[in-house]
Amino acid sequence: MADNQPVIVLVRPQLGENIGKAARAMLNFGLTEMRLVSPRDGWPNPSAGPAAAGADQVLDGAQVYETLAEAVADCANVYATTVRKRGVTKPVVTPEQAAREIHTAPGRSAYVFGPERSGLETEDVALARAILTVPINPEFASLNLAQAVILCAYEWSKGADLAQPTAEELLPPAPQDELEGLIGHFERFLETKNYFWPETRAAANRLTLRNLLTKPGWNHLEVRTLRGILSTLEDARRKRD
Repeated sequence: MADNQPVIVLVRPQLGENIGKAARAMLNFGLTEMRLVSPRDGWPNPSAGPAAAGADQVLDGAQVYETLAEAVADCANVYATTVRKRGVTKPVVTPEQAAREIHTAPGRSAYVFGPERSGLETEDVALARAILTVPINPEFASLNLAQAVILCAYEWSKGADLAQPTAEELLPPAPQDELEGLIGHFERFLETKNYFWPETRAAANRLTLRNLLTKPGWNHLEVRTLRGILSTLEDARRKRD
């Protein structure tokens, strides 16, 4: 676990499916520590596993607490996620601001999420050091639990140096001789269709075709696929003839 990995605390979650979806959102962005405060249907919940879609390590390691105070007892930086004013004077931050603070602040940190229907109660927010909220459509300000978790997890992940797909995982562009073969194949096929007529436009049309086919940076499999398509079209034409 990364030293600055925040804890995800779900307060009185109502549905096992939502706990599972939250676990999936967490693991997508490298978070693994989930804490549950008085889950309505108890724990473990058989509905959570299928919804987690493979994020079993998060569910298997989830810890259950009776109160939010117990769940965040070891956390120095606690962020209460809410879009509603609670009459509690707290600093208000965005997920991006909270993520930056978590990466630099000493001590453990926690993102706290309320029940699906009602969100966090005033007493829950009072335990936090800051309120975390997002700019959102005031006429439709309802986020589901997994959506709220993924917003925070994503912002945290941007500073966590998670592994990214590398260029080596992508096939390199095809060498020029393969592209020339593809261009020649297109030209021969199009000549049979009188594409390059009239002659006065032939040179310009050939140049446009060349630019079109060299622009995308096809890899060798894509070049082979395109040539296979042309060969299929040529074979179909011969059969008709």
